Amino acid sequence: MVLNKKSLADMLIKYINREIDLQGLVNWAEYMIRESDFESKSFELIRDILARIGLADVREFGLTWDDDCYDFLHKLGYNVKVELVEV
Repeated sequence: MVLNKKSLADMLIKYINREIDLQGLVNWAEYMIRESDFESKSFELIRDILARIGLADVREFGLTWDDDCYDFLHKLGYNVKVELVEV
């Protein structure tokens, strides 16, 4: 499997929208580092973001919204827009 920027962004959005939990995101990132090939034109960016996500289950390296998720998505080529939906 070749991992591209869109697939990585999709997983970050799933995490932000609470479709997967932090441990699920970390497990996915660790699996992708071991088992997938990275899109060649974005190899370093994908590798660096996956490596950072892979450490997120350690308290000192947890993910933050502003410094991590927003920044990762921006580097992947996405502008983030938050929409509040009343329940």
